[in-house]
Amino acid sequence: MAKRNAFYAQSGGVTAVINASACGVIETARRHKNRIGRVYAGRNGIIGALTEDLIDTGRESASAIAALRHTPAGAFGSCRYKLKGLDENRAQYQRLIDVFRAHDIGYFFYNGGGDSADTCLKVSKLSETLGYPIQAIHVPKTVDNDLPITDCCPGFGSVAKYVAVSVREASFDVASMAKTSTKVFVLEVMGRHAGWIAAAGALAADAKTDLPILILFPESRSTRRSFSPGWIPW
Repeated sequence: MAKRNAFYAQSGGVTAVINASACGVIETARRHKNRIGRVYAGRNGIIGALTEDLIDTGRESASAIAALRHTPAGAFGSCRYKLKGLDENRAQYQRLIDVFRAHDIGYFFYNGGGDSADTCLKVSKLSETLGYPIQAIHVPKTVDNDLPITDCCPGFGSVAKYVAVSVREASFDVASMAKTSTKVFVLEVMGRHAGWIAAAGALAADAKTDLPILILFPESRSTRRSFSPGWIPW
């Protein structure tokens, strides 16, 4: 198989470990130089491909790439941009293929959640329709931990720890004031179609710490203000 270049981009809300995934993609590509040439990162997600704003990661040292494992936010910039269907905006897809062809992109790595997986599927189908072969690979990322088939999404662990610690600290505050003041504490968390983040609050309890009952509302990203309450007693 002829050596071709790769395109990597970040999508959606960034997590504490999204750059670690970027590190994994780039370092793995460097170990397979017989199959993958340059790795280009799109600035601000798929927008970087559409505007041909590409970062040549090959110019970065091995130590700089390794440092991505501990770098917060999104090193290459992210976006919330969902491609429409091919029939709705064929010109946009044609632009995408033109940029990929210009840089001999044969591998497309999109690091994100459900919408990013959908984009990968569309790009894969697009390559068949337009006769441009490309391997589209979804790199899972979402704090919601709600991607089908993926057991544990990178990013969920960090938010689970954050929520558990926040619940524990807030519960201590409530307990210390409950005699004459606050007796109820409400914590709102994300979750989209799953309650994994809300459930992570249970990690705050232990045998010696009987925490008060909390009501956690997993937020629905699709409706933003529509909540499904989940009761978690300790």
